[in-house]
Amino acid sequence: MNKASSNPLEADDIHQANERAVQASVEAIVTVDAEQRIVMLNPAALRMFGCQADDVLGQPLSVFIPERYREAHAEHVTRFQTSGETDRPKGVRGCLVGLRADGVEFPVAATLTRVLTSGQDRSRGFSTAVLRDLSREQALEHDIESLRDHFQRLFDVAPIAIWVTERDRIVFCNRACQDLLGSGPVMGRSLYELLHPASHEAVREQLTRALEGGPGVYMLQERLLRPDGGLREVEIAIAALPGPNRSTVQMVLNDITRREQERKLLQSSRQELRRLSASMVDAREDERKRIARELHDELGQRLSALKMDLADCAKEPNSTHDAPRRDRMLEMLDDTVAAVRRIAADLRPLMLDDLGLNAAVEWLARESARRLGVEVTVRLDEHEPPIDHRATTAMYRMVQEALTNVARHAHATDVRIELRVQGQELVLTVQDNGRGFPSGATRKEGSFGLMGMRERAYLLGGELLIDNPPGGGGRITVRLPLPAAGDPPTPLETP
Repeated sequence: MNKASSNPLEADDIHQANERAVQASVEAIVTVDAEQRIVMLNPAALRMFGCQADDVLGQPLSVFIPERYREAHAEHVTRFQTSGETDRPKGVRGCLVGLRADGVEFPVAATLTRVLTSGQDRSRGFSTAVLRDLSREQALEHDIESLRDHFQRLFDVAPIAIWVTERDRIVFCNRACQDLLGSGPVMGRSLYELLHPASHEAVREQLTRALEGGPGVYMLQERLLRPDGGLREVEIAIAALPGPNRSTVQMVLNDITRREQERKLLQSSRQELRRLSASMVDAREDERKRIARELHDELGQRLSALKMDLADCAKEPNSTHDAPRRDRMLEMLDDTVAAVRRIAADLRPLMLDDLGLNAAVEWLARESARRLGVEVTVRLDEHEPPIDHRATTAMYRMVQEALTNVARHAHATDVRIELRVQGQELVLTVQDNGRGFPSGATRKEGSFGLMGMRERAYLLGGELLIDNPPGGGGRITVRLPLPAAGDPPTPLETP
């Protein structure tokens, strides 16, 4: 505090200037004497407490304090007055509760200063309080907190992960973000701790562009690294939020892991189907070559020999060699008929249409056991499975392909075939005691037989399962749903 002026006129001028400053102040100012009676208050204080000057001048300061706080306030004032500070004002700050004339309480921030004039002892003098009504500030803080809670709830119900970063530190994240990242804290961490190292450079570049004021939203596709070590493919939208320092960024993360897996699976399936289609074309051509070779080598040669014998008989109608020649011709005719039947059976066994699937599977098992030199056991239901001719053909071809796979790869000595109706499914099981299937057998390059079986089952609404059961060997299981009464036949072409 400035020293008192020795010039009375100058002192009056200073007093008047101070008085005008007090009256013009936008902050409430209240001055009390040593007995804590109000000796002065400015218009801002009158407005704050909602009173008239005549009503409070000379009254104890406690009229502005709720009754429950008055005792504590008196103790505080006593300590302040006896603090021993005489050289300079002593400011004491704190948050108090004020009382308006209408009985309404409100929060107050106060700065107390003891004013001593020359010639007074320590116990005398005045105290001045500069007061600030905190009602509006607290209301604003309450509104801000409510908005913050509303903002949090709004973003927590969003199905897409959202986080906000201050530079590279996460200062906000919603519930979907926490679910995406799994267990562990997220708030306060660097976003680069949560990104795969291969994604750091691209994200850092886009963050820099966004913070430098680049227009629009920046999109990129990167990977997140979860605390459990798992990776998630995400699409990230980056946008800078308004602010004085342009350091706050909002990032929206869309988990596309499943979509990417399905896309890759679809792409792989398309490639497999292209290879399968090409393989089927090659297989058809190979089948045509085989049939043509058998027709030429077996049927053609036998028919040519038969023609020559018939020509010789025509030249010598009464020859003594007619009897042996006729026997040889009849034997050749029998071989030719057998060859025709074998070729026809390889193309499509007639018993499949005449006697049904069970009989065709039994015949195929006997033929395979004879050709492969293995023991083939067949277990069938007593009644024919209730399926249409398309499903019948498909099941027969799958048994045929399974036996072919055993012959080519399994090195087995025993094969068991089981075809039974289980509930609403027709279940085919072909199990051998060979070396089993390698992992990923159905997707192995060149495994068109198993791939074809899988596609046949899929077209019939079923599934193909491949595993290696306990005890060794390999097992193929096909499950087809049985049609309900009145269902149309499955649109599968007969090969």
